[in-house]
Amino acid sequence: MARPDPYRAFRFVVEFDGTVAGGFQSVAGLERRTEVEPYREGGVNEFEHQFVVRTTYPALVLKRGLADTALWDWHQDVVGGTVERKTISVLLLDEAGDEVWRWICAAAYPTRWSGAELDAMSDAVATETVEFVHRGITRQ
Repeated sequence: MARPDPYRAFRFVVEFDGTVAGGFQSVAGLERRTEVEPYREGGVNEFEHQFVVRTTYPALVLKRGLADTALWDWHQDVVGGTVERKTISVLLLDEAGDEVWRWICAAAYPTRWSGAELDAMSDAVATETVEFVHRGITRQ
């Protein structure tokens, strides 16, 4: 029987509306949080009821080498009042390059763009970081 080793975090692909967008250095914010409200029932001393209130999703944060203006232009449209929502998918790949997990962030658009920290004494790659709000994470 094959041993079920964990997947490696560096094998991933990002898609915008089904089109692969290459070169992302990191993805953060694949998270969902469910808030609960405690309720104490009279006469029940062994436990406290926990009722679901809401589930929230923090911003999806993508970081990549600064190569083109696509994400800047998208955010510039948002700044100008034109909000174009897209589906962002993050695919985790196994060692053979096959998809094993797919997280889908529906109706996403950029709300923050951060440019490179420029330093003449460094040989680091110029990067951009973009934060996206969305309507939740699902898994396919």
